[in-house]
Amino acid sequence: MTERKVIWNGRVQSDMVDYNGHMNDASYSLVFSESLDALMETTGLDASGRERHAYTIFTLEAHIRYLQEAHEQQALRTTVTILDQDAKRLHLWFEMENDHGDIIATSEQMVMGMDTTTGRPGPFPEEIEQSLSSLPKLDRGQWPERANVPMGIRRK
Repeated sequence: MTERKVIWNGRVQSDMVDYNGHMNDASYSLVFSESLDALMETTGLDASGRERHAYTIFTLEAHIRYLQEAHEQQALRTTVTILDQDAKRLHLWFEMENDHGDIIATSEQMVMGMDTTTGRPGPFPEEIEQSLSSLPKLDRGQWPERANVPMGIRRK
């Protein structure tokens, strides 16, 4: 998979490190949540955009895979790719990289656009739809190997 957009940059803060000496699982979730917020800001759904469009995005489902440890003060970045999209939903693939360029975690997310005046799902506003169209998107045959794979114990 080569088509990705860098969406978030940061460092592992001391309060993100657990008793095992590496970033705790909740902090991986926080970084991916902040990455979705950054995506919203990038596409015009910052605070003023959410108010102007009366629109926001809710997370419906998220699946995180922890691939490597991250340590205090280590630089991290996340990238995003759209796997699929319809009028009101996005199927997203985030990758977290360390300062060596290794992918240390992934987050697959299904999110839905919400009309904040009705509290119901609604189609992306035209301006947001145009912003989303500029993001990298993969055809199903190009998806990462672990995308859309159910979790479970693999039996021999």
